[in-house]
Amino acid sequence: MSAYTTANIRNVALVGHNGSGKTTLVEAILHKLKLIGRMGAIEEGSTVCDYEPEEKHHKHSLNAAFVNFDHEGAHVNLIDTPGYPDFIGQAISSFPAVELVAVVVGADRGLQTMSRRLMKLAQEHDIPRMIIINKIDDHVSECEALLANIREVFGNECIPINLPTKKGTDVIDLWEHSDGATDFGSASAGHKAIIEQVVEVDDALMNTYLEQGEKLEAHQLHDAFEKSLRLGHLIPVVFCSAKTGAGLDDLLHIIAKLAPNPAEGNPAPFLITEKDSDSEKIWHARPDPALEPVAHVFKVTTDQFVGKLAMIRVHQGTITPQSSLLLNDSKKPIKVGHIFKVFGKDTKEVQQAIPGDIIALAKIDELHFNGVLHASHELDSLHAKPLAMPRPMYGVAVEAKSRNDETKIGGALQKLMDEDPTFIAERVYATHETVARGMGELHIRILLEKMHNRFHVEVTTKTPKIAYKETITTKAEGHHRHKKQTGGAGQFGEVYLRIEPMTEPHAETGEYFEFIDETVGGSIPRQYLPAVEKGVRQVLAEGAIAGYPLTGVRVRVYDGKYHAVDSKEIAFVAAGRKAFVDAVAKARPALMEPYVDVEITAPAHNMGDIASDLSGKRGQVLNTDYLPGDMCIIYAKVPLAEMNSYSNQLKSMTAGQGSFVMNYSHDERTPPNVQAQVVAEYKPKADEE
Repeated sequence: MSAYTTANIRNVALVGHNGSGKTTLVEAILHKLKLIGRMGAIEEGSTVCDYEPEEKHHKHSLNAAFVNFDHEGAHVNLIDTPGYPDFIGQAISSFPAVELVAVVVGADRGLQTMSRRLMKLAQEHDIPRMIIINKIDDHVSECEALLANIREVFGNECIPINLPTKKGTDVIDLWEHSDGATDFGSASAGHKAIIEQVVEVDDALMNTYLEQGEKLEAHQLHDAFEKSLRLGHLIPVVFCSAKTGAGLDDLLHIIAKLAPNPAEGNPAPFLITEKDSDSEKIWHARPDPALEPVAHVFKVTTDQFVGKLAMIRVHQGTITPQSSLLLNDSKKPIKVGHIFKVFGKDTKEVQQAIPGDIIALAKIDELHFNGVLHASHELDSLHAKPLAMPRPMYGVAVEAKSRNDETKIGGALQKLMDEDPTFIAERVYATHETVARGMGELHIRILLEKMHNRFHVEVTTKTPKIAYKETITTKAEGHHRHKKQTGGAGQFGEVYLRIEPMTEPHAETGEYFEFIDETVGGSIPRQYLPAVEKGVRQVLAEGAIAGYPLTGVRVRVYDGKYHAVDSKEIAFVAAGRKAFVDAVAKARPALMEPYVDVEITAPAHNMGDIASDLSGKRGQVLNTDYLPGDMCIIYAKVPLAEMNSYSNQLKSMTAGQGSFVMNYSHDERTPPNVQAQVVAEYKPKADEE
């Protein structure tokens, strides 16, 4: 049996901007608890959490990593997440597994983009938050201004639960103490501020505090503290230094005694489809070990030695090696086999997992990200509420270097997609390329390194072609007579058709294409009309002017001729195809290019430079908003073709402080010079008849 219960478990995700010291903080905690002999260093590649070859090479966290330890009667599962914006998916995917998101802010760098985004995302996911101000040893003089900035940006709910003292070499706990000298502010005032914030959520406590003037003890305030966290009414601010160990005892004490356990935190929402209905309703697990198991797969990794390793958060019931579980709506049960606790790259087998625990299951190929494990067919329609993951928009076209790599590239890309919810590899029919899409240039580069190191697949990369679309802008007519005589039976078919632009999708098919038969008198026998449509659809798929799919066209076949002996299906396919190409050439064809909605967050003083740069990219700035902390958001629409290397450009303009997200908006006509260039590069294949 486990040496702890659900009430003892604390699940915490460390998130924040790169360079804030998250991984070093984990090292300091493990060393403090004597779980490692010496603190590892990121520069040496010797930390517990940065163990992947790519992390050691680049000297940055690139994956979510897991450690666990016991302290003051609590069993703590700690998740260390990357801080680079390109790897934000690793942080977001850990949210359903934890009851507390701790945003680590470096006192030397202050609030940065990732910290802001992750605070907002944690709030949107209804997860209690804490802010850890690290590196107070050398930057204690900047801490007071940083705290003021945090309160300006995130609200007055951000209240310090301890304060630095003795020039940042120690801290004073404000929750349990009200006296002592701090490096800034008053300890008694700090104690009063946090107590008054907490009692506001409990009327009885408020009355006791105000009317009776009684001194409240920490144990009396515990439930109100948890409620304040759940409601977002309190965001504790903790000061510490991973380098010197200042404040680590206090941080560990706060996590063990004040962080919510799985029964106290806001439960992760599941969705269940109601019987005899397509409607969904929210379903919450109950952290009771006696109920049937329900667990969520929130991360998957593939190791060349261990195989697939799925990280699981148990929400309900007890899982043992003998458990047989169903995955989503599958009918075939999965035998659990071995259960592991993960500590960096190491695993330790355990005999059970109780509600609230974070474990790993190995070598079960069926498990996938966001899958739900359960033990009853009554929960077949139960599924995890989708996470609001940013859409990967930065892409490179990839191609295997050798024939041997061609046989392995598909499987390698699929395994990388299984591991990373912000990575997509897809075959783009319009451009005949395999495109790998991620959050930025660094993200894609690291994933391709993984492909080489782990799966031994070599690829070449290039800038992907833009998936243009062809369309027409006016009405036109087309005609073609297909006649072929080869000595035996011949081929004959003649087609006349009209085309016109189509701006609304077809009511029944949803396509921006409609084929209408307006022939009379049997000029084209009915058995040959599907062949004419087939020829037209070939052009829709392959394009008429530049090799891209053609859309937004209505075709009316109004006349034609046939031969009683020589007319065949192939003849009318060819005639329909060439008559359609003839009509398109007369209908002022145009290229459409994809536009994206872009949302850029950057320092306010960079707004002018960014707006000017977007204008040079044929973009249009739609709106701007100012944010607390001298930041701004710029909303714009920009051609996707102009955004491929924007991540690096924005970093250069903003000294690394800018970030952006983008999503597909619409298609718009390309400028004449761009269209002329694309059409000139098109080399159509000769028709095969």
